[in-house]
Formats: sequence, C-alpha cells, structure tokens
Amino acid sequence: MEYKDPMVELLSSLEQIVFKDDSQKVTLTHKPSAFSEFEQLRKSTGLKIDDLARVMGVSVAMVHEWESKRVKPSSTELKLMRLIQANPMLSKQLME
Repeated sequence: MEYKDPMVELLSSLEQIVFKDDSQKVTLTHKPSAFSEFEQLRKSTGLKIDDLARVMGVSVAMVHEWESKRVKPSSTELKLMRLIQANPMLSKQLME
C-alpha cells in the first residue's frame, strides 16, 4: 500500500477548492522553476518576510534561503503559497 502524506493530500484538496473556477487557471507554455515561481508568488502576496515565514510554518532564515536561491521550496510549500496568493484571507487566518 502506498503511503500518502496527509499534508500533501490536504493541500491538493484545498487547491482544487480554491481553483475550481476554470477562469482562474493559467495555461503555462513552460513550467517555471521553483525559484522563479516562489519569487512571483512572494511578490504577489505582499507579505513581509517574517509574516510569510509564520504563515508557511518555517523560519525566517528558510525564507531567506529560498529568496537567495540556495534552497528550493518543496512542491507542498509552493502549493501553500499558491493558496495564499489565491485567497489572501487565508494568510490572515493562519497568522492568528
């Protein structure tokens, strides 16, 4: 039996709920790198680094590592970033 990470399953389900409207889907001609996607998502959220770290459940140092392109964010972390970008109220709820 294949093990499925519950966090990945939860984020996938949330992503399907948030992006259920086909008009929000973006068709990409090429797949962006995790670094370029993170940079785009980070800028679009408008969150300060310490707020982003708190919402993502990581250290401020980790966000700096992502920004400096020394450490690549995981697919799960990118999914969470997409959800935060799509629903800014989510970040406010996660910071409470």
